Parts: sequence; structure tokens; C-alpha cells
Amino acid sequence: MTVQTRELTYESSGVIFHSTMAWDDTLGPRPAVLVAPTWAGCTDFEREQALRLAGLGYVGLAVDMYGGGAVGADKAECTALMTPMMSDRALLQARIGAAVDAIRIQPEAADEAVAAIGFCFGGLCVLDLARTRQDIAGVVSLHGLLLPADNVSDPDIRAKVLVLHGYDDPMVLPEQMLAFTTEMTATGCDWQLHAYGQTLHAFTNPEANDPDFGTVYSPTASRRAYRALDDFLSEVLS
Repeated sequence: MTVQTRELTYESSGVIFHSTMAWDDTLGPRPAVLVAPTWAGCTDFEREQALRLAGLGYVGLAVDMYGGGAVGADKAECTALMTPMMSDRALLQARIGAAVDAIRIQPEAADEAVAAIGFCFGGLCVLDLARTRQDIAGVVSLHGLLLPADNVSDPDIRAKVLVLHGYDDPMVLPEQMLAFTTEMTATGCDWQLHAYGQTLHAFTNPEANDPDFGTVYSPTASRRAYRALDDFLSEVLS
């Protein structure tokens, strides 16, 4: 097995995006899995996720959601980058959709099979992908935001949905989690939500260590989440 990477550059509404592909070049066309980023943008964390997916036999794509490869250096910069996306969900949906369209036409990818995973802000991105695109096999939100899309009153969700959530996440309170499950049930989609007790936000990120902000790495929850993630991808992309 030889995992290769390359930058995938594409355009949407006049903005140029620089995402990173990873794939095993000993395999033929393989199902693609997008990796939507945290509020910081597409960093080494997301690129490592794409490499991990390539090692599992998928084509991984670490997605640039902000354009130009922009990355926030601190909380203020991350907030400034994310806020326009949160305020304009149609824009967010168009950008994650553009990444799907870009990966589908790559020769390494099997265009009929695409899934997406997302971390934190990226969790919201992939859930919005499921809300707005009917050509996605499955999406996984890892400690993601669960706010409904204000521009989609009656989502038609065809993708399978998995949410991996820290029950004590201060950014997604239990009542928001319940509202999300109510939304998913109303759509009739195939959904799951795994809530990990004694677990805060960003629990898969080994660098997360800010209890006052609510972001703390949990090796146990992370291990359980990745196991659930891998099983889910195997199911929806088989």
C-alpha cells in the first residue's frame, strides 16, 4: 500500500478552494469520504484524517470550507472565519456541496459512493450536506453542532446519519440534542446518536485541553467513536 496526497483545487461562486486528497495508489477507484473541518479551517488534523481514511481504503478529502486555505490562529480568528458560514447556511451548504462535486470527478474516486465526516463546525457542515443533497450515502458528525438549518424547513434526508456526541458538551446542550433527534425522526431517515457520558467538546482531538472552554480530549470516547465511525463507513460504502 502506498498512500499518496495531492491538493485538489476547485472554484465555487468565485472563491478558490484548496482541499487535500489522500488515496492508496495500489487500488482502483474507491469510495470517497469528505472530512469537514473544525472552526479553525483545514489543518493538519483534517489532513491526518484524510490519510487515515486512505489507509482504510477510501479516498479521503480534507475540505477547505473557507477558501484560499484560510486557517484561524486563535479563537478570535476562528470565530471570524466561521460566523459568515453560520449566518448563511445556504452558503455553507453550497461550499460543502462543491467539495462533493469536485471529488466525484477525480479518477481515484468511485463517483457513485460518497460519504462525509465532520468535526465540531464540520459536523454541522456534513449534517447540512445530508439535509440538502440526496446523493450522499452517509454522514458522521463528531462532537458537531446540531443546530437545524434555518433555510431548510422540511429536509428530505436520504443519507444515513450518525452523530457521535459528548453528553457534557457545553456547546450542544441536552435539549439541543433532543431537538435534533426529533428533527431526524420527523424526516424518516436512518439515524443514530451515540452520547458519551463524562465527555466534553472536541473529545477526539489530542490537543484539546481547555476545560474552561469546554474542549477536552477523551481517549476512551475517542476510541469508541472511531470504532463506531469505521463500522458506519463500512456499512454505507460497501
